[in-house]
Formats: sequence, structure tokens, C-alpha cells
Amino acid sequence: MTSITSVELNYLVFRYLQESGFTHSAFALGYEAGINKCTIDGNLVPPGALITFVQKGLHYLEMEANLSNSETDMDEDFSFLQPLDLITKDVSELQQMIKEKKKNQQKGRDKNLDRENEGELKQARERERQTREREREKDGVRTEDKEREKQHEDHTDIKKVTDQEDMVIVKHEENGICGGADPMDILTTSISEACEIPNSDVIVLEGHTSEVCACAWSPAGSLLASGSGDSTARIWTIADETSRSSLQNGPSNVLVLKHVKGKTNEKNKDVTTLDWNGDGTLLATGSYDGQARIWSTNGELKSILSKHKGPIFSLKWNKKGDYILTGSFDKTAIVWDVKAEEWKQQFEFHSGPTLDVDWRNNVSFATSSTDNMIYVCKVGETHPIKIFPGHKGEVNCVKWDPAGSLLASCSDDITAKVWSMKQEKFVHDLREHAKEIYTIRWSPTGPGTNNPNKQLLLASASFDSTVKLWDVELGKLICSLNGHRDPVYSVAFSPNGEYLVSGSLDRSMHIWSLKDGKIVKTYTGNGGIFEVCWNKEGDKIAASFANNTVCVLDFRM
Repeated sequence: MTSITSVELNYLVFRYLQESGFTHSAFALGYEAGINKCTIDGNLVPPGALITFVQKGLHYLEMEANLSNSETDMDEDFSFLQPLDLITKDVSELQQMIKEKKKNQQKGRDKNLDRENEGELKQARERERQTREREREKDGVRTEDKEREKQHEDHTDIKKVTDQEDMVIVKHEENGICGGADPMDILTTSISEACEIPNSDVIVLEGHTSEVCACAWSPAGSLLASGSGDSTARIWTIADETSRSSLQNGPSNVLVLKHVKGKTNEKNKDVTTLDWNGDGTLLATGSYDGQARIWSTNGELKSILSKHKGPIFSLKWNKKGDYILTGSFDKTAIVWDVKAEEWKQQFEFHSGPTLDVDWRNNVSFATSSTDNMIYVCKVGETHPIKIFPGHKGEVNCVKWDPAGSLLASCSDDITAKVWSMKQEKFVHDLREHAKEIYTIRWSPTGPGTNNPNKQLLLASASFDSTVKLWDVELGKLICSLNGHRDPVYSVAFSPNGEYLVSGSLDRSMHIWSLKDGKIVKTYTGNGGIFEVCWNKEGDKIAASFANNTVCVLDFRM
């Protein structure tokens, strides 16, 4: 009999975690089980392979338990068992359960037969009694009914017509609520048809050979960076005069930044995160191999930063551009001295993998982790300068507001929270989502921004398929943007703060007007969307897709 190996089982579990959206768990298993070293060709493994495998095993057990000892065919009254029984009991126990179940069923059938016979006799007697009563009533009221019918004949005819019209109206209303499409489905469909971005306004960037996890526009202008599971990052030149045809498979417009020599698609070289420095002259990438790399805009590898002992999940330049901050699966955060090309300080406070990092200013920053904690640290300090406990689940994302006074966080505990350096307890606890919140973003509005007279907003994106906008002064929900059908992985505000773009696993990207909360433009690609971002001018949006592509959309209202 063929048996499954531990390597094969680990790979199936790894794929199941990835496909189910358990990104952090997949990273952890992949790293500890050495998935990158296994010889299994992932392209040959179909989606849902683990579920299919388990279901087939349960079916086999069920068939085996239902086979009688003396016959090779199935019993006529095939007994279906509960999955938990199939998993926890051996075949002999299952067969005994089936025998007892059959005995009980037979007893039940005998009792039901007796009840049915008794019930039929009672029903026959009752029908006979009712028949006699109806005959007596008919004799007494027949004459009176005839006179009434004659007197109200005209009135009855009019009422019949009115009743028929009312029934049609009620039926239409009921169909709209219960029998037809969901009201939100109707709204979304009509919006999509009216506002769908035409293909002529979309550039599809092809070249990656695995899912594209990250994308970021250079603050200097026309360069777009993308990072992929194919162990490469790419820098694309997206000029206004660039045509769609010249960018598709056009090597002159793209630089390939290889993270491994030789073949690509090595899982331990996945580019998991990337970020441009403030003036757009350098690109930093973080990889599954635990190394950070710095590249020039012409594709030259400037330096490799090695100290982490696990995959890098997040990476950020400070505003000044002299430090890079990284957070890793190894539970630590490291500040790197870019000029010296070495680590400046390692921060080892978390008890679980570090999921996100964000600079408050040039020397202090926040970190979040699977341990539910948030730490605010400072270069040169050996202890956190602030500790924010309060979340009950993994803290997926932390972001400082533009002024650096408020910190927002979101978690698997289905809440987002707003914190202040002036107190340890959260300022606001935002609880309107129905599932885990994956990411958050501040609007580029309010104090410290180019739009100081506009209200500061916080956006949160969730696995419940919604994006919610919050008034951070009051801690209240302003509106819920309901248009996606699957988890929303990324959101980004336009530079002028008037629009918000959201990207979802439902393959669609919606652009929302923040004035009325309505979709003004939408685009549907051929894969789930992992990240969306605006260029600095606000006239182009990029999105990274699971089908190995990056799309660039022209946006002009």
C-alpha cells in the first residue's frame, strides 16, 4: 500500500494554510518544515488538495465500516457516520455503532407503524364526524347565503379586481427583498457596469512567474517596484507616453532584481516586502531568506543586510533615509545603518514573530506581533519607551498618523485601536467589523500633511469584505464601504485625500469617493489582489495580483 510521507503531508498543510488566508501560519510552517527544500512541484498540486485528500479518506473509512463481514457489497441501508466518529474510532467500533444504529432504527420503525395505524383510525372517525356536521350546516344556511350573494354581487366584482392589483404589488415587493438578488448585489452590479475602467486605461505588466505580493511607487516619479514569490523584485518605468503594447513583455522598460543566482521560484527567496527611500534613489527589499537588500534605480545591488534568523515580514525606511527598520519571524526588529551597511541595534522584546513595523520619527518606531503586543522603541534605548497591551489576537498592522501623535493598530481579534503616547490604554476601541482586520491606513489629511484643512480619517480593511472609515477624534464609524465579496487585503488613500482604493481577493479593485462613500471606478483582473498604491501625482494606481501580474490604471476624474 502506498503511504504518504511527512514531507508530502507538510506541503499539503502548507498549501492549505496559504489558500485559506492563514499567511502567518503558512510562513511559520514553511520556515520550520523547510518547505523550500522539498522537491514537490507546486504547479502539479491542485487547489484544495488537502481537503480532497481528507474527504477521500473519510469516504473510504465510511465504506469499510458499512461492509458486512460475510458480504463484499454494501448493505442496502447504507449508514452515514459523522466525520468526528470516522476520525476518532477504528473500524470495529464503527461497525458496532452501525449495528446498534440499525437496531434502533428498526425499533423506531415498528413504533412508528403502530402509531400510524392508531392515528389513521382516529383521523377516519374525525372525518366522519366533520362530514355529518357540514351536512347539517348546509341545510340551515343555504337559503340565507343565496340572498346575500345576490345583494352584494356588484360590490364583490369590484373588490376582486382591487384585490388582484394589490396582490401583484405585494408580490413584486416581496420578490425584491426575499426572492431576488441581495440589495447590495444589485447596487454593486449596476455601479460596476457604469464605472468599469476600460482596458485602454489599464497597463498589464507581465514577467513575474509567481504571485506578486507587494508593489510601491517611487516618490520621485515614474518608477514602480514589485516583489514576487519568484525570488525577484522588478522596477518598471511607467511614463505617461508609455503605450500598453510596449510594456507587455518589453524588457527595455523593466529591471529584474534577482535575489538568487540561477533558477527562480525558490520559496526561501520570496520577496515579501519592499520600500523606497524618501527621495526615490534607493529601493529596499525584504525576503523570506531573512535578508534585506538595497538596490539602486538602475538595478544594481548596493548591499545585503544579514542578521535575522527568519523571514522578514515588514521593512521601512525612516524619513531621513539613514536607517532601515525590519521586522522578522525570528521575533525581533532590527535598525540598520544604511551608510555603514550594518545593523545598528536589534530589539528583542516580542515573544512571537514580528508582523509589522512603522517609524514614528527618524529614531523611534512601533512594532506589532503575533503575541498580541505593541512596543514603541527608540534607537539607543535598551527597553521599550511605551508598551501597548490590549489586543486579544495577533496584531497584523501598526501605523502612525501623519503628525506622529496617534498610533493605529488592527488585529485578528476583530478590532482596530487608536493609541496615544500620553497613556497606556487605547484612546479608541473600534469594533464594527465582523471578521479579522488585515490592514489599516491613515488619510493624508489634517495636521502635518499637504491637506491640513481636511479631516483626518482612518481606514480599516477586513476579511469581512468591507472597508470602514473612522472619525478618530470621536472614535466613531463614519461609513462602511460595502462592495467586495471576499477579504480586502489592501487600501490606499489618494494623495489629495479625496478618494480611496481597495483591493480584494475577489479580483476587483474599487475606487471610492470619500464625499459620499460611493464607487466611482472599478476594475476586475484575473487574480486576487494583494496590494494597491497611488503614485505621488494621484493619476495612476498600481495593484499586485495573485496571477503573477501587476496592473497600472489611469485615474482622472
